[in-house]
Amino acid sequence: MSRKNWTVFIFVGLIWGIPYLLLKVSVRELSVPVIVCSRTFIGALVLVPIALHQKTLIPALKKYHIVLLYAVLEMFLPWVLITTAEQKLPSGLAGLLVATVPIWSAILASFNGDKTVWHSKRLGGMLLGFLGVLLVVGIESVRSNQNPLAIFMILLASLSYATAVATVTIKIPQINPIAINGLAMLTTSIFYLPFALFALPDHVPSGKVFASQITLGLLPTALAFILFFELLREIGPARASLVTYLNTAFAVVLGVVILGEPITLGLVVGLPLVLIGSYFAGRKSVTQ
Repeated sequence: MSRKNWTVFIFVGLIWGIPYLLLKVSVRELSVPVIVCSRTFIGALVLVPIALHQKTLIPALKKYHIVLLYAVLEMFLPWVLITTAEQKLPSGLAGLLVATVPIWSAILASFNGDKTVWHSKRLGGMLLGFLGVLLVVGIESVRSNQNPLAIFMILLASLSYATAVATVTIKIPQINPIAINGLAMLTTSIFYLPFALFALPDHVPSGKVFASQITLGLLPTALAFILFFELLREIGPARASLVTYLNTAFAVVLGVVILGEPITLGLVVGLPLVLIGSYFAGRKSVTQ
C-alpha cells in the first residue's frame, strides 16, 4: 500500500476503535434501539446531503435493492446478532470473533477470482494479525466454557460484514459509496425508529451521553465509512478488511489510556503482532 493508503488505514482503525468507549457511556442511559437509531440518523444527516450535492443519490436509489441488501448485511443483522450475543459473551471474546472478518473477506475474494489473497506473505500476515488479536483481548476470555450459540452469532455477524462489502464491490462498484452508506444509514434509522420511540428513557440524557452519541454518529459512522470505502477502492476488500485487526487493538489501547484498564501481557505481545501482521497482509503480492 502507498503511504497515503497506510495513513487512511491506520486512521480508520483508530476511528473504529472509538465506539467501544462511546458505547460504554451511552448504554448507561440509552437502550440499544435508541443508540442505533440516533447513530445512523446522524450519519445519514452527514452523508445524504453530500450525496445530493455530488448528484450521486439518484443512481444509488435506482439500485436501492442492492443498497437495502447492504444495509441488512452491514447494519441490521450484525448489530442485532452482536448486541444479543454480548449479553452472554465477554466483550474480549466478541472482539476476537469479529476480528475473523479479514479471513471471511479473503475467502470471498478468492471465490470472486482474487487468488493473491492466498500468497504466502499475505496469508501469513493475516494469521499473525489474528494471533495478535487473540493475545490482545486476552486468552483468558476463551478458556472458560462459553455459549456456543452466542459464538455462532458473532461469527455469523462477521461473515455478514464481509459479505456486505463484497456485495457492493461486485454488484454496484460504479455507485458512489457516500450515497450507498447514506441511504443504508437512513434506512436503518427509519427501521429502528419505532423501537427507539418505544424505548426512550424517562429522563433527559446527560451531556456526556449526548456528546458520545454525536461523536459516534459523526466519526465511526459517517467519517469512517467515507474513508473506508475510499480505501476499499484503492486496495480491495480483502486487504481493506484487515482494518478490523487495528479496530480491536486500538479499542484495547484506548481502554487502557482513557478507562484505566490493566496492561496485560497479551497487550504488550499482541499489539506488535497486529501491526506486523497487518503490514504483511496488506502488501501487494507480486504473484497475480
